[in-house]
This record gives sequence, C-alpha cells and structure tokens, in this order.
Amino acid sequence: MPAWACRARHNLDDLLMPAPPAPIRRLFGLDILAVTFDEAVTLLSEAAVRRDGAAKVVVTPNVDHVVRLERQPEFKRNYAQADFLFADGMPVIWASRLLGEPLPERVTGADLFTALCRQAVAGNWRVALLGGMPGDEARLQARFEEYYPGLRIDIRCPSMRFDPCGEEGLAAADWVREMDADVVFVCLGMPKQENWSLRHAPSFGGGIVLCVGAAMEFAIGLQSRAPLWVQRNGLEWLWRLASNPRRLWRRYLVEDTRFLALCWREWRARRQGRSPGA
Repeated sequence: MPAWACRARHNLDDLLMPAPPAPIRRLFGLDILAVTFDEAVTLLSEAAVRRDGAAKVVVTPNVDHVVRLERQPEFKRNYAQADFLFADGMPVIWASRLLGEPLPERVTGADLFTALCRQAVAGNWRVALLGGMPGDEARLQARFEEYYPGLRIDIRCPSMRFDPCGEEGLAAADWVREMDADVVFVCLGMPKQENWSLRHAPSFGGGIVLCVGAAMEFAIGLQSRAPLWVQRNGLEWLWRLASNPRRLWRRYLVEDTRFLALCWREWRARRQGRSPGA
C-alpha cells in the first residue's frame, strides 16, 4: 500500500475512533467530570443530537446538593446514576483541590442553560422545558422569543402538586417523547427534577435532560445573577441570600454549613486510606 494511502487510512481510523472518556474525580461519593465549561458544552452538544435509545441526564452538584444527598442515601444512589455530573459552585472546586481530586473549574447549570439555548438556535434543535408556575407558558414563551430569537422551544408548566411518578409526571414524559426533544430543561427544584429525569429519561429516544433548577429565571431575565467577580470568588451564595433572605437563610446559614464537616470527613478518610463519601 502506498505511503499516502497508509496515511489516509490512519487519519480515517483516528476520525472513527471514539473520543477518550472525560476524566472523573471521585468526591463525596459522586463521580464528577473534570472538564472545563467549554468541554462540558461540547460533550452535551454531541449527546443532544445522538439517538441511541435513551436520553442522558445532567446534574450539577453544588454545596446544597452534597449536604442534602448525605441525608438521603437512597436518593443519593439514584442521583449518582446521572450520565453527566458537573461541579456547580466554587466551594466544591476548592474542596476538590484540598482533597487531591482537582477539578479545573465550575460548570454551572445557569451557564449551561444559556450556552445550550444558543447552540439549539444554531443547530435548529427541539427544546422542551418543564417548569415555571402553573399557567405561565405564554409569558415564558414570550421571554424566550425575546432572549433567544429562533429558539424552537415548547414549555409545560406543571401544577404545584406535580408528582414525578404520578399521572402528571407520566404525561410530561409522553409530551417529551412525542416532540422528540433534543434538549429537555427540567426546572422543578431538587429532588423533583432529578427524580423525574432519572425515571423517565431511559424511555426517551436520545438527547439530554438537564436538571437546572432556577437557571431558566436567570436565562430570561426573571432573576439577576451575581456579578462575575462575585461568582468567581465563591460568593454567589451570599448574593442570592441577600436577594431572598426569607427563603434562603436557613439553607445557607444553617444547613449548608455541614459541608465543612463533610469535607473534614472526606479528608480524614483519604488520609487513613479508607473509601471516602461512599
């Protein structure tokens, strides 16, 4: 075989070979992907257009998630089954470095939401959104048309009594299957969004299902995010607390302080050669 043909075949083989898997860091009993934000967007963009018999579930563990998961072992086992886990929040990044499992940077649900909406416009993807207040579909649709012109998005606002495993949850899954969405944003809050996504995503033909909480509100201007310098210095929680103290004071000032104890436990387990965060 001539040299040029060998080179051509070699190049073709390189193109056909699957990309190497993204590195993983084991933290707090979760396998978190050690990727940059841009790498995360690339991974999800590729998964969005893939049709391999099941949708991939995306979660973005932050301090509040880590603390709550420790109190709910069964839910934690389910949560850990998500296909893509990205670290949302600087304290998780700092902890990863202290524990010898460094993550390059945070990958927030809010940033993924915006980036994937733009990708969806460029790629003419079908987008489904499950979330918002009951009966608010028309208002949200208008906001998306304003912020992301050309976005093909269908919105379903569930009732306040939404049960991921009940009739309404099943109807929402039927709706996603019928529209054959490439990207599904689930904005129901933890744990409803994760329970619904992990239960129903295997029945979708492909695409991605993102559990992104309040990300929609930031993406279409219903809430203001902290300035970038606040985010980069790990103070976004303080910004949110100041914006909504009545709702968030207990989470940030009482419940999430347990994260320090979890970091200490994880560090000691590693020092003693035990398996941490199981």
